[in-house]
Amino acid sequence: MDEEPIRIPVTDVFDLHSVPPRDVKPIVEEYLVEAQRLGFKALRIIHGRGIGVQREIVRSVLAKTPFVVSFSDAPLEAGGWGATIVTLL
Repeated sequence: MDEEPIRIPVTDVFDLHSVPPRDVKPIVEEYLVEAQRLGFKALRIIHGRGIGVQREIVRSVLAKTPFVVSFSDAPLEAGGWGATIVTLL
């Protein structure tokens, strides 16, 4: 029996804490496509601090996404290096 995908409301902030590490790459890819479709220009992806594995996965996806203009660590009050700020075309 195929399960229906879980629908998550897309906003300008995406917290990856509930996403299993093996699913981060495809979920971030889909999130970016949907965020762009909805017209968002600025996003914050919260990946947590940890040892940086999710941060590296997120940033590798961002680097390969043609409609991502830029990305950087969030300001300290918005998560610092535990979150990435993204600018879309």
